[in-house]
Amino acid sequence: MMFKHTEIPVTEESLKQENRKSGRVYVDEKGNEYPSITRVLSILNKDAIMAWRKRVGAEEANRISTQASKRGTKVHGLIEKFISNEEWKKDISFPDLQVMNDVVPAIEHSLSEVFAIEKKMYSEHLGVAGTVDCVGVWNNRRSIIDWKTSRKWKKKEWIHGYFMQSAAYAVMWEERTGIPIKNLVVCIAGDEGLQIFEEDRDDWTQPLIDTIDKFKQRNQ
Repeated sequence: MMFKHTEIPVTEESLKQENRKSGRVYVDEKGNEYPSITRVLSILNKDAIMAWRKRVGAEEANRISTQASKRGTKVHGLIEKFISNEEWKKDISFPDLQVMNDVVPAIEHSLSEVFAIEKKMYSEHLGVAGTVDCVGVWNNRRSIIDWKTSRKWKKKEWIHGYFMQSAAYAVMWEERTGIPIKNLVVCIAGDEGLQIFEEDRDDWTQPLIDTIDKFKQRNQ
């Protein structure tokens, strides 16, 4: 299958990404700094992560986190190649192939058009920036699409941060293009199977704003 790509003009200044000790920051040409949306939303899970690290030990926690990060990066890259109409099967590992065997049919069924892949954006209204995985048409609706990986099955109440992240991208997209997007798609490729959640942006905008406010208060 070949995906249709339609370029949407995005009004933006050149964003420079910087990884600092405090976290990732995007800097525009004027020197304005925007914390990454993933950094902002990390405050939602900070206590749980600290408790988990204490329970399993720092060495094991670091091993698991590094492994998960590497796999997430690899699967993201494979999906990006697939929806970019590029060869993605060459030299693929068996575990990654198993994941892609779940993901590919779902994407082929639902994704009909691609507007952007790995697009850096920012929002002056929210005061944050980030890189959206994909913007396109999913099940006949303009959508923000976020790819995730997981070792275990996720309950919706565990991943509110994912929906807020996608809502932030929707706000950024509308600011930079003038095109509103309400549908949020979170696709989780996991060892226990594929999960796809679809949410409405407006259900997550206020929780997002509240979380950004908390982040700013903690970092004054």
